[in-house]
Amino acid sequence: MGASVGAGSGGAARTRAWGVGLVLLSSVCFGASGPFGKAVIEAGLGPLQAVWLRIATAALVLVPLVVLLRGRSAARGLRPHLPRLVVYGLTGVAGCQACYFVAASRLPVGVAILLEFSGPVIVLAWLRLVRRVPVHRAAAAGVAVAMAGLAMVVQVWAGLTLDPLGLAAGLGAAACQAAYFLIVDSLAGQVDPLAITAFGSAVAAVALALPAAPWALPWGVLPAQVPVAGFTAPGWTLVVWIGVVSTVIAYLLGVAGLQRLPAQVGGAICYTEVVAAALIAWAVLGERLTPAQLTGGVIVLAGAYLAQRAAARSTAPAVHPDAAATGSPAAPAPAR
Repeated sequence: MGASVGAGSGGAARTRAWGVGLVLLSSVCFGASGPFGKAVIEAGLGPLQAVWLRIATAALVLVPLVVLLRGRSAARGLRPHLPRLVVYGLTGVAGCQACYFVAASRLPVGVAILLEFSGPVIVLAWLRLVRRVPVHRAAAAGVAVAMAGLAMVVQVWAGLTLDPLGLAAGLGAAACQAAYFLIVDSLAGQVDPLAITAFGSAVAAVALALPAAPWALPWGVLPAQVPVAGFTAPGWTLVVWIGVVSTVIAYLLGVAGLQRLPAQVGGAICYTEVVAAALIAWAVLGERLTPAQLTGGVIVLAGAYLAQRAAARSTAPAVHPDAAATGSPAAPAPAR
């Protein structure tokens, strides 16, 4: 009996270790989207064009993958939820990614992603003020902590010296992320998360086609050599990276990892995406945050994490802190 129990606990430990490793790798893949996306934007692509290329690439991979793995059952599962799924594609995928890339093109990547990660705070505000759902005291404390951290990140004492459009786009990404959380929570257990992400990517690619104007896209950027981390690489390799590695592979790794971990553990680990994005931006783009901004970033994450845990205890939506494309059947995250 003792040996059996020991073997069982050892197997559980290995499963959790695999889960932690997969989620960490997923977060690193997601974190690279901003820095590499900013590199192709600085090479000549518009932010919306870079987003459209990323989403279109992901959709070209995910849609056939869903057809291959799920067949007609995927379409049948999506049909009853089409209105919410369309809104999901417009906000959680198109809106979140477009706002994030606009913010990252005008602000340090670390600041852009920190602004987006205030999404869970907006979720709690919506629940309390609109839905009139009681909010745990710890959640309110988390909101207050996160707001203090954001004040340090944007350096309000300096008169908001950050680019106004970039700041607005970062907050818009947070709002779209919050909408995503609420919509996905309403679909939890009803729709396959892989099918949700594929459908959302397809909707987003269509929705962004007009503002991104791919027919006017400077295609010469793709074969051109783009500066990255002191080296150069063809632009198309960076587009493939953000579309396949930072979206599709990151999504699949996230699904595999989160299925092996408790929701709270997986959610906490996914906050490492912010750290990964800041470090990769430093290595690839040479971007550095001020000590005050770094301190504020830590405070933002601490507040958002406290709010998330309190929301979970209060049976609020299962908030996954990542805004791009990992997920589990309970709470897939937005493709960013």
